[in-house]
Amino acid sequence: MVRTVYVNGEYLPESEGKISIFDRGFLFADGVYEVTAVVKGRLVDHDSHMQRLARSLQELRMGWPCTRAELDAMHLELIRRNRLEEGIIYMQVTRGAADRSFNFPKEAVKPTLVAFTQTMNLVNNPNAVTGIKVITTPDLRWARRDIKTVMLLAPSLGKQEAYEKGCQEAWMVENGRVTEGTSSNAYIVKGGKVVTRGLSNEILAGCTRRALLRLASEYGIEIEERAFTPEEAYGADEAFLTSASQFVMPIVEVDGHRIGGGQPGPVVRKLREIYLEEAGK
Repeated sequence: MVRTVYVNGEYLPESEGKISIFDRGFLFADGVYEVTAVVKGRLVDHDSHMQRLARSLQELRMGWPCTRAELDAMHLELIRRNRLEEGIIYMQVTRGAADRSFNFPKEAVKPTLVAFTQTMNLVNNPNAVTGIKVITTPDLRWARRDIKTVMLLAPSLGKQEAYEKGCQEAWMVENGRVTEGTSSNAYIVKGGKVVTRGLSNEILAGCTRRALLRLASEYGIEIEERAFTPEEAYGADEAFLTSASQFVMPIVEVDGHRIGGGQPGPVVRKLREIYLEEAGK
């Protein structure tokens, strides 16, 4: 089946989805994005993603490409047209197309909106059984990581470094403390307590993170929001990450140090279980 994509109000075969070479997302990374999981043909944490989109647009002084209701309808239509049962929807908004200038366009420019689906094995991801390996790498990003921009070169370099070292993710480190993963939030578990960095402009407020911390609280799992060092991670009982495309993913090795005997531990297994129960409703 030919995948259908969305470009500025039109549903098109993916081979026909095109934007202007003058688009500011292409020229300046002047855009934001969201990735929403789909399970059993239904959107997961969609309202949280739309709330974060609104904040990102506001922080960049960027206009909405359409109404919230139209965005919701577009997501559902892409699910329908692509018969998506499980996977993700990627949506990107840029400031639009205009002659190249560092300043914002003087004349009104309509934002560019594109979206597409990807089929993925989210619920029964085999990595959730074995756990994954991560490395640490210097955090080279700009200072506003709380805005979900398309400026992803530094995370891409970190992710590539991880892959080349036989790992699946990289945790970025700044001033001796882990900030977050290249495409995920980072956590360790010590003595049954989950430790993760508190929200600020230094990390992205993950939608999966938000849902998981709420569920953990409901199940009596203690959360401590603070920065932790790579050395703390090496000595942790468990470690894991969260993201829209991996949900809750166990980590069994950090920088070559085996975590928790090299297999997913009870806390992360429980957290993944309760998150999947929530996502499957």
